[in-house]
Amino acid sequence: MDFKKTILWAVFSISGIMLYNNWLVSDGKPALFGGPVASSPIAGEKANTQKPDLPIASSASGTPLVAQTPSVNSGSIEDSAKYQLQNDVLELQISANGANVVDAKLLKELTEDGKPVELLQYNPLHKYFARSGLIAMGNADLPNHTSTFKLVKTGKDASGLSFVTLASERGGVKLEKTFTLTPGSYVIEVSHRVTQGGGVNTPLVLYTEIVRDASQEKKIGPFNGAFSASTFTGPAAYTEKEKFNKLEFTEIDKNKISIPTQVPAGDPAWIALVQHYFASAWIPSDKLARDIYAGKIDNNLYRIGMQTPLGVISQGVVVEEKARLFIGPQEERMLESITPGFALLKDYGYLTILAKPIFWLLENIHTYVGNWGWSIILLTILIKLVFFPLSAASYKSMARMKEVQPRLTAMKEQYKGEPQKLNQAMMEMYRKEKINPLGGCLPVVIQIPVFISLYWVLLSSVEMRGAPWILWIQDLSVPDPYYILPVIMAVSMFVQTKLNPTPPDPIQAKVMLYMPILFSVMFFFFPAGLVLYWVVNNMLSIAQQWQINKMFGKKIAK
Repeated sequence: MDFKKTILWAVFSISGIMLYNNWLVSDGKPALFGGPVASSPIAGEKANTQKPDLPIASSASGTPLVAQTPSVNSGSIEDSAKYQLQNDVLELQISANGANVVDAKLLKELTEDGKPVELLQYNPLHKYFARSGLIAMGNADLPNHTSTFKLVKTGKDASGLSFVTLASERGGVKLEKTFTLTPGSYVIEVSHRVTQGGGVNTPLVLYTEIVRDASQEKKIGPFNGAFSASTFTGPAAYTEKEKFNKLEFTEIDKNKISIPTQVPAGDPAWIALVQHYFASAWIPSDKLARDIYAGKIDNNLYRIGMQTPLGVISQGVVVEEKARLFIGPQEERMLESITPGFALLKDYGYLTILAKPIFWLLENIHTYVGNWGWSIILLTILIKLVFFPLSAASYKSMARMKEVQPRLTAMKEQYKGEPQKLNQAMMEMYRKEKINPLGGCLPVVIQIPVFISLYWVLLSSVEMRGAPWILWIQDLSVPDPYYILPVIMAVSMFVQTKLNPTPPDPIQAKVMLYMPILFSVMFFFFPAGLVLYWVVNNMLSIAQQWQINKMFGKKIAK
């Protein structure tokens, strides 16, 4: 019985820790549990509005570089001309100053007021954009993300794809950037064409960066989302060797990050900025070695980037280096098709091994049902069938416990004030009656990892965003607006408690009585899809437990 108490207190403790963790995050403080973090190869970089000489990581060829990377505040992106590039899912604005992607609207992902989600932005309130350019050793003046680019050509290429080509020439080196969009794709093909016109005679390096402030998405839920679930927002990097690394903004501030800096030629690698449901990422070609770096470049402004050394380019020679820029939703099947490891942008946390097959099953059910709410219900039934033998054994154990409840009460009176003798008598009775007092806890303990995995599936899946079920549930990814499902869940848990045998320990009995209230309060802030799963699971459990109790009742009557 002591072990049973331990399980109950563990459940309460974990629930309390989860609530406290979400409160910390909502209050702008570091979370209790952080993912892997990483260190910038540009350690020691300070905020500066001038053009500082910034120490950059040693190139993949082993040559240390000290490149002049202009500050983000040089030039005026807001006042420069903008060139539009659009397909049926993505609308981009590319600035003449730097040829940076400074605005990106996801045309099929809508906000609460029906407008397209504006993922990339450059305005006084929010800065989030993608940039690229050339650097070299010393103070070489090369085309970079602050140079003025002129429109060379726009329209459709020979394949009918929309494109924009911008060019800038500085220090005898010309850089042409061509952005090409494929219909239905969130991936922009970006070509960097470098022409050496007799300028610097030192190794050139192409850099591709994503820059963002540390602002968080608006929390959904009561109390300004103070108890809403928190997802990761910040830079991330992937390499074949180190896999997926997340970088917390707070850790970058403290210069306590470490990421793999050198990527050999032929190995896939990419850098990204991640937020709830959406991400942007540079995916350079893997034909050359690359370097990854990250850091803080100004007050509340951070970057993650990748350098590709182009070597010394002879006069009159043209070198073209291609990269892909992804700006879009974290749709799992789409991410898997883009590049190795890209599906990791959709972060399920430490239970990915369970969460991925759960999402796979849920997605396959949805292909037949066409509604995510009914898909969750069918998934719950399937999970219940998988656990049916275990649950049946558990409910039989609880029914047996209920059967011997009068004898337990009598023992308690008989050995009042003698807890050791009471415990011995109870254990002897359990042995003779072949009852496992812990049998009722086992299904709950085993289902906790499944529950947490499903929680992250529903929380992380952009597929659930704005997905309706029936009537008042018009978005399964946010809490029930009228709290009907949490109330139903509380009632179902209360019914389950009444079907279970009353614990002999008064404290334990009170804990079991108040547990439905505690859980219902917690579920007020959980996504409606998750509460729907738990309600259906409880209904099925009640039906199963009632039937087993009925069978044992007839047995006792005989």
